[in-house]
Amino acid sequence: MIEGLKEMPLFATVSSDKLENLICDNQIDKKYYMSGVTFYDQGDECETFDLILSGSLVTYSLAENGSQMMMFEFSRGHTLGANLLFGDTHTYPFSVYCQERAEIIHLTKDAVMTLLYNYDFTLNFVGIVSSNSQKLNQKIYMTMHRTLRENLLDFFQQQAHLQKTNYFRLPISKKQLADQMGVQRPSLFRELKRLKEDGVIEVENRYIHLKKTL
Repeated sequence: MIEGLKEMPLFATVSSDKLENLICDNQIDKKYYMSGVTFYDQGDECETFDLILSGSLVTYSLAENGSQMMMFEFSRGHTLGANLLFGDTHTYPFSVYCQERAEIIHLTKDAVMTLLYNYDFTLNFVGIVSSNSQKLNQKIYMTMHRTLRENLLDFFQQQAHLQKTNYFRLPISKKQLADQMGVQRPSLFRELKRLKEDGVIEVENRYIHLKKTL
C-alpha cells in the first residue's frame, strides 16, 4: 500500500515511516469495491478522504422531479471528500457508484490532520480542494444558467476536438448523456431532434455529425 501511495504526488514527500504508522493505527485503509455497488448514498456522512488507486466511480445527484444528473466521473489518482471532510456540512450532496471494480484508499480525518503538518502535502491538498470547488461551480453554472441545447453543443464540440473530427462516436450512452445533462431521456431526444431539424447535427446511433454551431 505504501508503494502505491508514494507513487502519487500527494504523498511524494511523506515519509514511509509516517505512512506505515498511520496504516498500523488503522488511520489509512485500502478496500476493494465491485462494479455496480453504491459507494456513498446522497446524504451520507463524509468520514474519510478517499483516493482512487484503480477503477472508476461516477456521481449522481437526484432532482426533485426524479431525474438524475451525472455530476462527475473519477478514476485513478482522483480523490473524494477533500472539500467535505473539514467543512460545516459533512454530507455528500450526491450518490457515488462504482462504474468499474475499484481499489480505494481511505484516510481518516485524523490521518489527514497529521499529514497536513507536511508542507508539500498541505499544498497539494489545498489544490485538490480548490479544484473540486471550481468543478462544482462550473457544474452549477451549467445547470442553472445554460440551456440544454447550449450544453449539448458544448459537449459535442468538446468531443469533436478530442476525436479530431466533426463525425465522432459518443463515448457514453444516450441515457448517460441525459444523466450528465440533468434531464430525462425524452427531453434529450426532443432536443437532438430539434438540432437535427435545424441542420446542426446528424445522428446515427452512437455517432454524431456536427455540421454547424449556433
